[in-house]
Amino acid sequence: MIRTGADYRDSIRDGREVHINGERVKDVTTHPMFKPLVDIRARIYDLQHEEATAHIMTYAQGDEVSAIGNKLPIVQSDWWDKRRATDTVLEDVGGVVTRVGDETVGEMWSLFDGQDVLNEVDPQFSANIRNHIHKVVHHDPFHVSANTDPKGDRSKPPQEQDPDMLLHVVKETDAGIVVRGAKFETAAAYANQAFTKPTIANWGNSAYSDYAVGFVCDLGSPGLKYICRTGFAGRAPLEDYPLSNRFDEVDTLVIFDNVFIPWENVLFYRHTKAAMFIRATLHRYSAFAFVQRNLKLADMMIGAALFNARQTGLDKQQAVQEKLAQLAVYREGINAHLTAAIALAERSPGGLLMPNQSLLYTGRVLACSQLHEMIHIARELCGGQICITPDAAAFRDPESGPWLEKYYTVNEDWVADDRRKLLAFARDLLNSDYAGHRLTFQLFAQSPPFAHLAAVYRNFDWDGPLDLVRKSAGLSEKVLGKTTRTPGDSAVSQWFNTDPAAVGKKAAE
Repeated sequence: MIRTGADYRDSIRDGREVHINGERVKDVTTHPMFKPLVDIRARIYDLQHEEATAHIMTYAQGDEVSAIGNKLPIVQSDWWDKRRATDTVLEDVGGVVTRVGDETVGEMWSLFDGQDVLNEVDPQFSANIRNHIHKVVHHDPFHVSANTDPKGDRSKPPQEQDPDMLLHVVKETDAGIVVRGAKFETAAAYANQAFTKPTIANWGNSAYSDYAVGFVCDLGSPGLKYICRTGFAGRAPLEDYPLSNRFDEVDTLVIFDNVFIPWENVLFYRHTKAAMFIRATLHRYSAFAFVQRNLKLADMMIGAALFNARQTGLDKQQAVQEKLAQLAVYREGINAHLTAAIALAERSPGGLLMPNQSLLYTGRVLACSQLHEMIHIARELCGGQICITPDAAAFRDPESGPWLEKYYTVNEDWVADDRRKLLAFARDLLNSDYAGHRLTFQLFAQSPPFAHLAAVYRNFDWDGPLDLVRKSAGLSEKVLGKTTRTPGDSAVSQWFNTDPAAVGKKAAE
């Protein structure tokens, strides 16, 4: 059943061992560096109950109401519903948050598609993934992922270095497995469970490996330790850094110090084929939510840049309009990929509806690879005042305040206080420590850039261009082999039968 914000807060007051800034955290729900994101996650749960938003955030199945973000995507409208719900959340909180649950739960759907692979290992693993997807839908946990290992010496296999560099199984019992090692995961310190799985790294040469393990981990389990990077929240006044103080998602090194995982939570183990499958298909659903966050980030850059240009009348200049148009092209490029990925969605091996894989992964490359250039354009449009404007305290000071009121007021529409707020927002969005962190996060959060391009390579229909050139150049069928592909774009031909005989028959009918 859908939770309330209070239910969520209670669920993470479980005595977990969390460290940040050199101290043990007593309560992650009240600690100043965690509280802003805990409050946002709680707000999402409360939106599911409020009259104005419940119909957007939830769906009913029989007598039970569940969260839209956790719903298995079966038909196209499921994706439109998910997109609308995410937009509602981000607009309600007024910023971009990545780890709110709807993204990482999609990674388990990839294993749902790979049940034939799991059955090769143990049919119980296939049953386990179905059971956990059911539990997520019916119990509404804050679900995150746990992918990245401490890097170690990546020129060596796991067996030739500290074995704990990669998470691995150290013991089997009748009740489950015991694991050691570590993972990095954003938001783990204040989440309920994590789908823990191998990273892209080497699992050893054996077809079966103790490092090829995936499971759902209860983040309140004994033996887990959370060592977090210092947060941005609370380091400077909210008035001067409105984004840092509200939207910093704290990244965590999760230590597995002989953590017990019951067999019912194990999704695959000692089978490198299963590990390879999940790594290759991990983001076939979750990339949609990730790219959608970039769309909202683009909106924030456009809004900050356009307001800064308008306040002084610079938006009338052609050079400024051209830069604004570049931001709009970037934004609409992301929008087009998301929209087309839904419109031309494809059926998965497990019977789910996947966003069109080639379009989705191409959109992810666009969103991430061009982000730094768009930030630079937005920075140019905002101008140098985002790095020289005094903080809010100077505007309140009885001696300096009147001077700042004089020089920061443009007209009756743009008074000093509004200009200061806008410049503080733009500074935090584009120039601050938080801004730099977000840029790097967006670049690597769903694997590094080379892996983004590898996903495009695996999912693009190369036969289409090859067949076109073969026919146009008059090449024999030997160069490509006999193909049965339907003429035209493969994504479109999934939805429209372009066979002339079939079309003629349909027209006659």
